Parts: sequence; C-alpha cells; structure tokens
Amino acid sequence: MDKPVKKLRVGVIGCGRVSVMHATSIVSLPETELVACCDIQKDRADETAKKYGAKAYYSYEEMLEKEPLDAVHICLPHYLHSKAACYAFQKGVHVLTEKPMDVDLISAENAVKEAKKQGVLFGVIFQCRYNNSALLVKRALDSGKLGKILSARSTLTWTRPDSYYAESDWKGMWDKEGGGVVIDQAIHSIDLVHWLVNDEVESVSCSMANRGHKIVKVEDSAEGLITYKNGVKYGFYCMNNYACDEPIEIRLYCEKGKVVLGYDDAYITYDDGSREEAHQEENLLEYEGGKDYWGFQHVRQIRQFYNAVLGKEPLEISGEEALKTHRLIMKIYEMGKAGMR
Repeated sequence: MDKPVKKLRVGVIGCGRVSVMHATSIVSLPETELVACCDIQKDRADETAKKYGAKAYYSYEEMLEKEPLDAVHICLPHYLHSKAACYAFQKGVHVLTEKPMDVDLISAENAVKEAKKQGVLFGVIFQCRYNNSALLVKRALDSGKLGKILSARSTLTWTRPDSYYAESDWKGMWDKEGGGVVIDQAIHSIDLVHWLVNDEVESVSCSMANRGHKIVKVEDSAEGLITYKNGVKYGFYCMNNYACDEPIEIRLYCEKGKVVLGYDDAYITYDDGSREEAHQEENLLEYEGGKDYWGFQHVRQIRQFYNAVLGKEPLEISGEEALKTHRLIMKIYEMGKAGMR
C-alpha cells in the first residue's frame, strides 16, 4: 500500500479580502495544506482559521516561530510585503506575496536579495498572466506568428469612490499603499503589456492627478507614454472615477497583425485575414467572497509556485521577474508625482 504523500505546510499572513483567493487555492491543491493563518485583527484570524481548519495567530512573527512551515502567502497592506517576506526568508520559508512587491524600489530589491541569500523561493502574484486571453497572445508573440510588437496601449476605467478608501486604514495613503490607481488597479494591465513587450524601458513620460477624491491625496488618474529600447511605444490611461469597473482593454499593433486583449477575452486578427481568439472558461475554482476584477487564475499561479517549490519546474514569476514591473511602476510614480496636482 502506497504511503500518503506528505503535504507542504502552508500559512497565510493577512486575512483580509484577497486572502480568500489564496486560502481557497491552497486547500484545493493535493500538494498543500493550510495549517496556520494570522491577522492583527483577532476576529478575522479566528474566522479564517475556523473556515479552513487552520490554527489562528495574531502576529506573523509568532506564527513563523511556532509553526514548521514550508511556505507562506502574504496578503498584507503593500508597505508590509517585503518586511514580512524577509522575516519568512530568514526562517527558511518560501514566500508567495500579493502584488505590488512594496511601496518603494529598495525594499523590493532587498527582498529579492534576501531570498537568494537564504536559498528559498520568492514568488509574486500577477495572476492575470495566467488568463487564457493573455496566454494566447503570449504564444502568438513567442512563436513569431504575430511578429514584433510595434505599438501598444491600455485603458482602465474603474470605480473607487471615497467610501472605498474610508473603509480602510491604509488604502489611499502614499506611505502605506504607495499610490492609487496605478499601483492598485492598473498595475495588472501595465504588467501584461510589459511582459508581452519583453524589453528594457528607455524612457517614461507620465502625468498624474487626483481629480475626483476628497479624502485621499494619491492619484486617481494617470496617463503616459513608455518607450522601450526596441522602439515600442506604449501609451496607457487609467482612472478610478468611473461609475463601474469596465473591462480593461489592451491593444497591440504588431508586424503581422493586431490584438485586442482583455482579462477574459482576446482577439487576434492577422494580416493574412486569419483570426484567433480565446475566452475564459468556467471558473476553475469558486472563491467565496472573491471579487470579479481579481479574476479566477490565482489557483493557476499558486499551483505553478508549488510545482517550483517541489522542484518540478522553474518558478515563472519570481522576485527577479516581478522586479521588472516594479521598477517600471516606480518610474511611473517618479515621473508622474513630479508634476502632480
């Protein structure tokens, strides 16, 4: 009789809204078990622990001291991502953190260095790369079927009223969230284009403003032009003063065709008249309490992370890989904040 496979012991740090995407994924995978969770708000930690059959803690330091964990998922406010990650690295624990890596560049770079020093894996969530739509376009580019990207644009018009910020003790704060619409909402569409272009940035020109919010100072609108060393020009526009969360749209003009890409759908029209398209299938997993704009691909990225932990394949979105997007986001803020009104 085969011995039962020993599961990886996993903890979740932070039991806020997005933690459901991680906890649900962890308990769904055959390789992992959720044994611990923590939050400084006792009721949230207790509720999550009860829901998933884990042990509740009220500080991640205590959880990492007492629990022999293989990995932790970080679902904390942005400014705590690198701090918590480095504490886990020093305990020899692998880390998968929500985006962004942090609110500044130095902290993110130091976390990557610490993970390498301790010999553990550091993954960063950019789940939209695992959407069927994004994967179709990536394959068409990598195979040469679309040729090179010549130009790109992305548009995001979502809603985040003052009440959204009033409910949080860290959202909408420069020192805790790191910004507004760019780092919290548009980061995924910017990451997708940056990943698809796959080249070094030559220059960033950007303007930012807070046009519609009274209780926060961070930007709620931003537009700019990113120029790459290979000549690609990428224009982006984002704002969260709309009345609803409209689907994001990315357009690529390529040597051999055009792309219209969203989180759920992708349409490629080739110059020879042929077409390809991809659509999101039924949800892979039901995330009770999850938000539609988070998508449903956390489980795909989390599965890939644990395949890497088990040595089955290389880690795809490592700290080093995520730094490419984080550097770009930080450059957008450097240029945009200078003239912000």
